[in-house]
Amino acid sequence: MTKKSENLLIAIWTVSLVATLGSLYFSEVRNYIPCEMCWYQRILMYPILLLSTIAIIQKNAKIALTLLVFSGIGGAIALYHYGIQKLSFLADTAPACKTVSCTSQYIDWFGFVTIPFLSLVAFVMIIIASIALMREAK
Repeated sequence: MTKKSENLLIAIWTVSLVATLGSLYFSEVRNYIPCEMCWYQRILMYPILLLSTIAIIQKNAKIALTLLVFSGIGGAIALYHYGIQKLSFLADTAPACKTVSCTSQYIDWFGFVTIPFLSLVAFVMIIIASIALMREAK
C-alpha cells in the first residue's frame, strides 16, 4: 500500500472518529435525543470507523468500495434529513418520527449548520477520500 493510500485511510478514520464522537457528544453530553433519521446516519457512520481502523491495521486499501457504499447511503440520508429541516416543501414529506421530530433542529449555527449538515459534510469528505483511495489502488 502506498503512503498516499495510507494517508487517505487515516483521513477517513479521522473524519469518522470526529463524526462518531460528535454524535455521542450531542446525545450523551448535551442530552439531545436523536431522531429516527439521525439513528440511520449513525448506523452508517459507526461501522466506517470500525472498518477504517481494521483497514489501517491490515494496510488494506481494498476497503474503499465498502466505505464508499456506506458513506454514499449515509450522505443521501443526511442530505434528505437536512432538506426536510431547511426546505418547507420537503418538511411536509418528513417521516412520522417517534419521540423527536426529524424536522427539529437542536443546533442552527450561522443559520445553516445543523446536526444533519455536519453529518452530510462528514459523509461527503469520506466519499471523496474513498474515491481517491479507489483511484490510488488501481
